[in-house]
Amino acid sequence: MGADLEGVPAQILAGPALIVSADTVVDVDGAALGKPRDAAEGRAMLGTLAGREHLVHTAFCLRTLDGRTFEHTETTAVRFYPLTDDEIADYVATGDGLDKAGGYGIQGAGAPLVERIDGDFYTVMGFPLGAFVRSLPKLGWMLRSGYAAPAGVA
Repeated sequence: MGADLEGVPAQILAGPALIVSADTVVDVDGAALGKPRDAAEGRAMLGTLAGREHLVHTAFCLRTLDGRTFEHTETTAVRFYPLTDDEIADYVATGDGLDKAGGYGIQGAGAPLVERIDGDFYTVMGFPLGAFVRSLPKLGWMLRSGYAAPAGVA
């Protein structure tokens, strides 16, 4: 998951910078569900998830310009309500889940599909914010007034 710096504009590389990447996958019985290719695959994914629990894994990587990296994965268990074919079709028709792992977004129109979660909500959204902020000091960074900065920089 480490970032490749080739092709990054020189002005970006001139000062302190932290490169952040992240990706999310839904895990149901050990099978990975990424983003659906189309509405039919989205319906199939939601049919698989309906009425049962699955795991959402979001991994992120931090990289400094001098090549130091930190990688971390957070996992949250999610349980869906049982869903009718009409409920699935109505949600898929919104288009909300077509660009999301597992074919749904907990933060949008997909929220009513979710019965409960065990873990971090932001992991399911696609970026475990708390784990990210707590990881910054591992590379000498910290969150200051809404932006990340090298430690010791006001």
